[in-house]
Amino acid sequence: METVGNKSDDTVVCYAPTMITTNGVWQGDNPLDYSLPLFILQMTLVVVSTRFFDYILKPLRQPRVVSEILGGALLGPTALGRSENFANTMFPLRSVMVLETMANIGLLYYLFLVGVEMDLSVIRQTGKKALAIAVAGMIMPFIIGIGFSFVLHSSDPEPLAHVTYVLFLGVALSVTAFPVLARILAELKLINSELGRLALSSALINDMCAWILLAVAIALAENDPSSLASLWVLLSSAAFVVICILFVRPAISWMIRRTPEGESFSDLYICFILTGVMISAFITDAIGTHSVFGAFVFGLIIPNGPLGVTLIEKLEDFVSGLLLPLFFAISGLKTDVTSIREGQTWGIMFVVIILSCAGKIGGTMLVTTFYNIPHSEGFILGLLMNTKGLIEMIVLNVGKDQQVLDDEAFAIMVIVALIMTAIISPIVAVIYRQTRRFAPYKRRTIQISKPEGELRVLTCVHTPRHVPTIINLLEASHPAKKSPLCVYVLHLVELTGRASAMLIVHNTRQSGRPALNRTQAQSDHIIHAFENFEQNLSFISVQPLTAISPYSSMHEDICGLAEDKRVALIIIPFHKQQTVDGGMEVTNPAFRTVNQNLLANAPCSVGILVDRGLSTIARVTENEVAHHVVVLFFGGPDDREALAYGLRMCENPGVRVTVLRFIAGEESLSATMQPPPLTTDQIDPPMLTIETDTADEKQLDDDYVNDFRMKNANNEMVVYTEQVVNNGEQTVSVIRSLDIHHDLFIVGRGQGMTSPITAGLTDWSECPELGVIGDILASSDFATTISVLVIQQYVGVVPQESVPSPDSPDGQPDDETSNRQTPTAPSTPPSGPHAS
Repeated sequence: METVGNKSDDTVVCYAPTMITTNGVWQGDNPLDYSLPLFILQMTLVVVSTRFFDYILKPLRQPRVVSEILGGALLGPTALGRSENFANTMFPLRSVMVLETMANIGLLYYLFLVGVEMDLSVIRQTGKKALAIAVAGMIMPFIIGIGFSFVLHSSDPEPLAHVTYVLFLGVALSVTAFPVLARILAELKLINSELGRLALSSALINDMCAWILLAVAIALAENDPSSLASLWVLLSSAAFVVICILFVRPAISWMIRRTPEGESFSDLYICFILTGVMISAFITDAIGTHSVFGAFVFGLIIPNGPLGVTLIEKLEDFVSGLLLPLFFAISGLKTDVTSIREGQTWGIMFVVIILSCAGKIGGTMLVTTFYNIPHSEGFILGLLMNTKGLIEMIVLNVGKDQQVLDDEAFAIMVIVALIMTAIISPIVAVIYRQTRRFAPYKRRTIQISKPEGELRVLTCVHTPRHVPTIINLLEASHPAKKSPLCVYVLHLVELTGRASAMLIVHNTRQSGRPALNRTQAQSDHIIHAFENFEQNLSFISVQPLTAISPYSSMHEDICGLAEDKRVALIIIPFHKQQTVDGGMEVTNPAFRTVNQNLLANAPCSVGILVDRGLSTIARVTENEVAHHVVVLFFGGPDDREALAYGLRMCENPGVRVTVLRFIAGEESLSATMQPPPLTTDQIDPPMLTIETDTADEKQLDDDYVNDFRMKNANNEMVVYTEQVVNNGEQTVSVIRSLDIHHDLFIVGRGQGMTSPITAGLTDWSECPELGVIGDILASSDFATTISVLVIQQYVGVVPQESVPSPDSPDGQPDDETSNRQTPTAPSTPPSGPHAS
């Protein structure tokens, strides 16, 4: 047996070199007696426990760090580890060294990736406001940490040791975790707001200050503060940073220049980088600073761009999903809540939580008051700055390893971090929703919006593939001096645990900056495409935005932004795309969920775009037509909205618009005139109501169509035809005869409308969100290269008191309220304003 270390003064942990892999249970071996099988089982337990808590706490919008701490605590002496059989079987002392080693390797590479993703130029551009909030938010909790240290450390006669203790507690209480805060902001739909941007900027500065304080605290903890050793440690660390900047960064830049643009980096270069992480960690550990400091600094000097993208894509999922939870598991194994025995200590702990939160909030509100930020937003910002995460856990673990913190103090601080992070999301969500009030508006449909006024459109984009057709559709919408077009471009990004995705919003509109990752590169591509579109076309304004959310709640971002920007139409891509052979394949099933939720909750009209390509209107002469658009009109609010959109296109000299109205023939009418036999409990009023609603709708259809024909009576680019059909089969036959003459169909969804000329078509419907006709046009059986825009008109009723005055931002008189149409069928109104 070989002695490898001492667990305590009276415990010696030994291992046999041959006991790494087992010979198998059939040889009589117990796999748990061997290090590799035991480590595999331990890692499995850690991942399962953390994912279990993540699944349980996901509806409460808790950040993943809470689940990881709880998962580690579940396996530790606080819960399952209280059983000696479980502790000795699953986490024996001989296995702790292997587990801690792997956990620290995962920690090294995770902090390396944090450094790669972090952009120091963002910190330089944050401004005095964010800097003041970050500093004020650190000073007050640090002072509270000093006071708290005297309560838990009053028996220590060494004043220098007490200084180290104060430094560890102060850093632990004053730090703000940027990655965790970014995820909370995205979950609460605040990441696009000015409040969210200010919180992110302040957290970035706070993170950098925390790293500096952590380096000082480690230097003092690992060396005698009274000797010159601590000074040498700090000077050596500063020299290491300078060498990395002056020598290592240029060498990495040389590697990047040696790689042609668009080509992947060689395996040799990637191997050098990954080895450099280990070397940097070894150097800083040998100096006397913690090894994570070297890995983090080495990540910071990696230039933003394709190399960073490659490193993130290769490492992030494996490191953050598998290895990093081991670090939190180790923290949980060290946390023994039963070590807090006295009731007075529990009381002190809750006082610390309250005072620490109050210190952050108080310091933040002092700054926000000086900058005339509303008190409610200042309070919310102070709460957000209390977010804890990885850096604090590193501080606490180093303090525990260096015996600066005892078991009781360590357990108290872990619980403080857990509670402070867990309570932020619910409290901020309640407060912000009460303070958030959207400006009411009534211009929620194209039909109600004045043709001479500005039309506001929100276009949603998942990938750059959706961009060309959307741009050409907007170009065909004829932005003109009397009817300008205001476009809000929303890049939809799925929320993951990656902090790099959160920086997309933070860096929006900073042209020329290298992308942080593939998602950032896509966002930049989308923004540049729409910026070029804005520059090349008059009377159109474009504002790019990014929404980072889980797909299940992404519609809330879209609805909130539509309400906030007062748009009349939302355009969102269909969840299928056309293949080379002309068929339709699903790109992402989650896109369909977003579309369905949006249709049910949108505060304005919605258009689902089935993208099969749409040519551009480059330079159109008098006899040239770029687009042949056909509007299929069956009747109802949705079809009137589709016709209203077609009306805008009629003014465009490069667009020929054909309106095809379907009219029920005598055969279909005679079939519908036969009422079903009435039972004794049926009475006439319901039947009369249905007939009255149908007559009203038909009158509205006739009036709007007649108005459309009068406005375009002398327009040679507009063709109006009527087609009499008797059943669904004839309807489909007529539509199929048009497919070679047009490149865009506009059709209403037809929600709530029943017609004899579409009877039976719903039996074959695959996508009800497109309606009967839209589903046929978008199906793979409908062999065509024609794009389809399916429109659903907003039919919710705006309260009378919500109508803006004539001098409102809409700038249009109130007498248009009478134009609002009454829905023909019960419709789910928007679920209220959503925070964006």
